[in-house]
Amino acid sequence: MTTTEQLQEIVATIDDDALVSLREGFRGQLLRPGDDGYAGARQVWNAMIDRHPALIARCGGVADVIAAVNFARDRNLLVAVRGGGHSVAGNAVCNGGLVIDVSPMKGIRVDPAARMAWAAGGVTWGELDHETQAFGLATTGGTVSTTGIAGLTLGGGFGWLMRSSGLACDNLLAADIITADGHFVRASADQNAELFWGLRGGGGNFGVVTSFEYQLHPVGPTVLAGPLFHSLDAAPKLFGYFRDVVPTLPDALGCMAALLTSPEGEPLAALVPAYTGPLAEGEEVVQPLRQFGSPVADLVGPMPYVALQTIFDNAFPAGLRNYWKSSFLKGLDAAAIAVMVEHFSRAPSPHAGIVIELFGGAISRVAPKETAFAHRSSPFSVIIFTAWDDPAQDQENIAWARELWAGLQPFAADAVYVNYLGDVGDEGRARVRAAYGDANYERLAALKHAYDPGNLFRMNQNIAPA
Repeated sequence: MTTTEQLQEIVATIDDDALVSLREGFRGQLLRPGDDGYAGARQVWNAMIDRHPALIARCGGVADVIAAVNFARDRNLLVAVRGGGHSVAGNAVCNGGLVIDVSPMKGIRVDPAARMAWAAGGVTWGELDHETQAFGLATTGGTVSTTGIAGLTLGGGFGWLMRSSGLACDNLLAADIITADGHFVRASADQNAELFWGLRGGGGNFGVVTSFEYQLHPVGPTVLAGPLFHSLDAAPKLFGYFRDVVPTLPDALGCMAALLTSPEGEPLAALVPAYTGPLAEGEEVVQPLRQFGSPVADLVGPMPYVALQTIFDNAFPAGLRNYWKSSFLKGLDAAAIAVMVEHFSRAPSPHAGIVIELFGGAISRVAPKETAFAHRSSPFSVIIFTAWDDPAQDQENIAWARELWAGLQPFAADAVYVNYLGDVGDEGRARVRAAYGDANYERLAALKHAYDPGNLFRMNQNIAPA
């Protein structure tokens, strides 16, 4: 717990007279330690993150963001930018600096005729889906509804629609961003095209994105989806089927394989298919998955697309201590599967698990250099996650995830999804480069120098200015 003396020290980093000038004309809310609402505003999804910023600027609009950026830059304050606050690394909050919180910025507008949507930087995927599904439309976005659109899109953006419609960043048409000099910049294929390239996968390195424009696609409102649970003993054959057969199925089928623990404490293997095309076709496509092996539970069925988008919400609740490790995989051979099953059998938490995501389809039809997200040819990504309540269990949970990840390295590519990276002190800076590959990383570093040469925006998976 932070002591009174520590709180006073944090507050003292921002001059009271300067704060008076910021308050003038600030439409949102400015919170300092001790203010009502400060304690809740500094909390993020991962309870491992316990940081105390000197000031939280809860922005009501673009003008507030500009004022906050200028205030932080002029006073050389450490800056964190918060949208959904859902990253495992916890970069949405900092110690002793300024949090620019855009989560109150919730505007959404859908153009059903053009199949486009505009959304402010604080919108979550659940909120965006709610609006676009009123017109039977959606764009690729997340698998947990409380995830913010900003962080997910800027890092690339995995989701159920990625094999049919590409990543979230592939569906980004334009973005409005406040750069380190406090300027408003619009980025698209026609305006500031190099910055637009960097925003599609380069993370939050270039400024505060205040709005996103997306291409939408006909989806739902009803899709065919749900988990197929098998015993843990069935995992080798089930994952082999996932490797050999599922990638050959139509792109409208998104699918994951997983090892997880049931609410009753039983370790299980699972396939989670989601067919987002016509339902009649979906029944035919998904039927072989349902007939493979001997499922202990088949929960596949028609459901609203918005329900599919919440299917993992309960598995990743806010307020638990979380630790992740991840890599793209070169393949999924029997030895890799055996490592996963053996390690999972001694998972330290019922909230621990392994998810293998399937790529291909529309993802691989984009050239690696077309966006900052480069890893277009990877067949699978693995995410190792564990969550727990008691800080006394930190060591065993972290050690389990690290040991499993190390055991998978012979089968892993030197590549990782930037949104799955933890704190850089744990991961190492080389892992950030691995998220982009050398060529894209160097191009991003040059772009960083152009838009943020002083590295004001460094509370992220940071790319240092070239």
